[in-house]
Amino acid sequence: MKKKQILLINDIAGYGKVATAAMLPILSYMGHPTYNLPTALVSNTLDYGKFNILETTDYIKGVFPVWRELGFTFDAIATGFMASESQARMISDYCREQAASGTVIFVDPIMGDEGKLYNGVTGEAIKSMREMVSVAHLVFPNHTEACYLTGMEYDARGVSRDGARRLTDALLALGTKSALITSIPVDGQPSVVGYNHVDGEYFCLPYTEIPVHFPGTGDIFSAVLIGRLLDGEMLKPSTRRAMDAVYTLIDLNKDNEDKNRGIPLEKYLDVL
Repeated sequence: MKKKQILLINDIAGYGKVATAAMLPILSYMGHPTYNLPTALVSNTLDYGKFNILETTDYIKGVFPVWRELGFTFDAIATGFMASESQARMISDYCREQAASGTVIFVDPIMGDEGKLYNGVTGEAIKSMREMVSVAHLVFPNHTEACYLTGMEYDARGVSRDGARRLTDALLALGTKSALITSIPVDGQPSVVGYNHVDGEYFCLPYTEIPVHFPGTGDIFSAVLIGRLLDGEMLKPSTRRAMDAVYTLIDLNKDNEDKNRGIPLEKYLDVL
């Protein structure tokens, strides 16, 4: 089977396996020709407390005309961190244009966690991210991000099955065809919930949490999920495969001394 070409639009960390630095080796290992467009250059993972960041909006502004002139196209685009509202608008316009030609759009609306927005994320940024969701074939926010996108109330204790469905439906109302919500307690059990527009199925996949924090695990989940989907797997089994991969990698690395740099993926690609 011919492998699909995918463009990653996300930030690049110089030190640490997060965002593009985590996703690119996984998707490449899975055989997909993988390209990248950095939304920002970041010195290191933010977990160290100090970092330097360079937004790349002006660079992106010059990239799209060149790519159009050269006729570059992709089978899929996966978006992540957006450094500004103007950048998000420009990228959503490009994704909408590419989607009209058959490109599949995956959106990870990176904005916050544990009930709070990340530093620097504004109300305007939430509006811009809703615009990204409106062009998506699949969006996969965490619980916090799903609540900010939909305007629904966040409760750290989680939701009921019915509440999970209401939150999923609220995401679908923003325009995405399919949706997942990660890291959401459902009836007290950590879970990933979703809806697949292809077969009309709602699902809830519980998991066991390992009480260790690594930056970049969401990006590992995204990469494995997208790689499986591009290989033709359905959403529910692809989601379970991605969940299992994250669990295994965390378990294998839970005793690492410096967890802030993320998981050293290159040692474990065969696990995926």
